[in-house]
Amino acid sequence: MNTVPQRFEILVVPEHAEGRDPARLAEVAIRSGVVRATGELGVSGYPRYEGDGMEAEIDPETRTVEALLVDGAELDYGLSARVSGRTDS
Repeated sequence: MNTVPQRFEILVVPEHAEGRDPARLAEVAIRSGVVRATGELGVSGYPRYEGDGMEAEIDPETRTVEALLVDGAELDYGLSARVSGRTDS
């Protein structure tokens, strides 16, 4: 049985939104995208996900975005990536 979620929605949000409830982060997100499992592990050791111009390594247990490229670039200072409340397993 595969316990690693096969997709996540990632929200790119301003740093000041860090304390907000994840269910409400979509209201302040400047970009979002759905990423799907590639079946590979990234450099961080976590599963890789790709989609909607994003490449991510996500810890499926804590739902933490460990690495992220958006359109091939790292996030600008003042921005962070969060997993939304919506996922598929």
